[in-house]
This record gives sequence, C-alpha cells and structure tokens, in this order.
Amino acid sequence: MSLDERIEHVTCLGCGCGCDDVTVTIRENLIVDASPVCPLGRAWFGDGQVPRQMLSGGRPASLEEALESAAADLVRARGRCLIYVGSDLSSEAQRAALEIADLVRGTVDSDTSDTAANGLLTAQRRGRAGATLGEIRNRGDVFLFWGIDPAERYPRFLARFCEPGGTHVPGGRSGREVIGVSVGADRTLSVADLTLALEPDEEIATLSFMRAAVSGHEVPGASPIASRARDVVQRLVRARYAVLVHDAEPTAEPRNPLRAEALSALAQALNGPTRAALCSLRAGGNRVGAEAVLTSQTGYPFAVDYSRGYPRYMPELRGVSRLVSGAFDSVLIAGSPPIDVADTPLASVPTIVIGPRASQASHARVAIDTGVAGIHEGGTAYRMDEIPLLLRPSLSGAPSALEVLTALGKAVRSALETEQR
Repeated sequence: MSLDERIEHVTCLGCGCGCDDVTVTIRENLIVDASPVCPLGRAWFGDGQVPRQMLSGGRPASLEEALESAAADLVRARGRCLIYVGSDLSSEAQRAALEIADLVRGTVDSDTSDTAANGLLTAQRRGRAGATLGEIRNRGDVFLFWGIDPAERYPRFLARFCEPGGTHVPGGRSGREVIGVSVGADRTLSVADLTLALEPDEEIATLSFMRAAVSGHEVPGASPIASRARDVVQRLVRARYAVLVHDAEPTAEPRNPLRAEALSALAQALNGPTRAALCSLRAGGNRVGAEAVLTSQTGYPFAVDYSRGYPRYMPELRGVSRLVSGAFDSVLIAGSPPIDVADTPLASVPTIVIGPRASQASHARVAIDTGVAGIHEGGTAYRMDEIPLLLRPSLSGAPSALEVLTALGKAVRSALETEQR
C-alpha cells in the first residue's frame, strides 16, 4: 500500500485569484485531493493526468522530428507567422514563445486580445487607480460590485479578500459595507447591504451621474434609479477606502464597451474626497502573465508585431481576426488551445500546438503535449492584480513546456542559419 504525499503551498491557476494556500495530496502519481479549493480549482487540478503525445502530420513522431517539422514551417513563413500565447504556461515558457516570435518576425497575440483588451486600452488612455488584493483586503471598508457576483466565476474572492479581517478593517465583513449593482443579466451579490438593478442602456448614464455627484456636481433627477445612485455615491464618499470590483472577462450579457472607461473614471474621481481602487477580476491560466511578459519585453501587453524586425503595437489589428484575411502562413499556439482548432480560422493554415492537451486540437500539423504550469511544471505565474507567484509542481513526468519551446527556438535558429548559408 503506497503512502500519500502531501505538497503544501501549491498555487491554483483555476481563476485569476491565484490561491497559493492549497495542499495537494498525491497517490501513485495522481492527485487524489486538493484543499482548500473551489469547484473551479478542483476541476483545474483534476487528477493531474494529461496526454503525452507528439504528432507530426497526424502521426506519432519523436520530439526531434516534430520540432524539425515545426521549425521548417515557421521559417518558411517568416514575417507571416502568428504566435498565439494560450493559457496554462509559466511566464518563463511564455518568454520562450516570445523569443521564437522575434526570430521568425511573427505577430504575437494571446487569450487577452479578445477579452480584457478593452480594459487595457482604457488604462493606457486615462490611467488606472489600482491596488493589490492584499491592500484591498487590509484597507477596503466599502465594496461596490458592479455587474458581478464573484461566487460564480471567482469563488474564493469573497472568502479571501472581502470577508477576512484586515490591518485597517479588523472586523472583516462586519466592518465592511457591500453594495451590489446588477446590469441586465449580469447579476450581483444577493447578500449585499444595498443593491441597485440597472438595464444595460442605463449603465453608462448612471456611472456618469455618479462620477458627477462625486465631483460635487448635482445632477437633477427624481427617478428611483437616480435616488438610489445618490445613496451609493454617499456611501462611497464616506468610505475610508472604497473598492470598485468588476469582471474584466466577457459574460453572456453583451457589454457596453464604455463600462471599463466609466468605472476607471469613477475610481479616479473618488480619489478626491477619499481613497479608492478599481479591482478588475481576471480569468486564470496565467493569462495576466502573458501581458506582463509581453510588456516587459516589448512595452506592449498584446497585439505585438515583429514583422519589421522590431516590436510594433497594433491593438486595432489583432492577430486572430487577421487570419480570416489571409495575413498569416503559419501559426504557433503556445499553451492550451483556446478552442478546438477545427472550429477557428486556424484550420486554414499550418498550425503548430505546443502545450497541455495539444494532441486534442484537430487539424494541427504538429502537436506536442506538455504538462500544465502549476501542476507539472514550476516557474512563475501572475495573479489578477499582477503580483508574481511561485509555482510549486505536484506531479512529475510530463514534458516541460519551457524545455520544448526552448528547443523549438534552437531548432528555428538552426534552420535560419542553414538558410542563410
């Protein structure tokens, strides 16, 4: 009978909270328990088993053969390559993918480009009053949840950052005031101390009204919504530290593209009469890490084009959307494929997939399965508030994404040298 092995302080990347207090129990190289985790974390850990195949042209191949074929495709399409950074990679592996993009003068895009891009562009236009999750927990005494109930997509957010006592709010939830605003189908907390329900077409006007009220400009209006919005503003202005929480990832409710800008403006206005921070909730898999790595290497968080030999920022021409117009002759997906390759324009060009469950992507010319960052591979990942966290792997044996991408970079460099002779 084998003994269970317990690994403590494991970081979960099931969502952007990046809970690093998880203890994982291993038996016969399988994950049999993880605690404390939410349903998202339990699904993310699973039993830790992943495919371990290497395919080239749909047939089993050695690592050397698969890398040689992948390098040949990328070099042949030099200047017309899309490097797509998916989820479940460490930041070190993301950096290795970026090096390949530089070598082949590719365009880099990521899971971020079609999700959180609007919020990132807003921050670039007007700045952003942000804070770490630790500061929010220790100082926040009034929380405004805008169009979100974190329990659904970020299940441990409330328990870790809103309900516990902090250095300036020792009473925890009892010392905090919680306000919830629903916007259409985006419902808010049912346990909020004050709630406000808005139709989608009322959202931006209400946020503008609130910002004006915070700045001391009284806007006339006798509607119930205007009255309750004034009540919300009064509570926010009385706060010692107000926290505005919203979901930066897409939901089923079509979202007004001005929401991120209006929330940023409100948070900035609140930093006049009091102190306030905007907390943008993000998905897991180290998606925020891709932005951090791109920014540190190029100065830009997504949609980076190396085709001229140096990085250019092209947020209006995102990589995946350009596939339809035939802008690329080859694609490298580094990380978990976002969706089945067969259901996207990726199926129309030679596609290389290197990452967890790569072999499950249909129509990939080259597919190399690797382990999942945080489960099979260590390194660094970023929490939703851009704080780097150490990854402590629980299982061994799966190929390392960092090693495979580094080896592909060497194969590309060798192929380029051969071409130049």
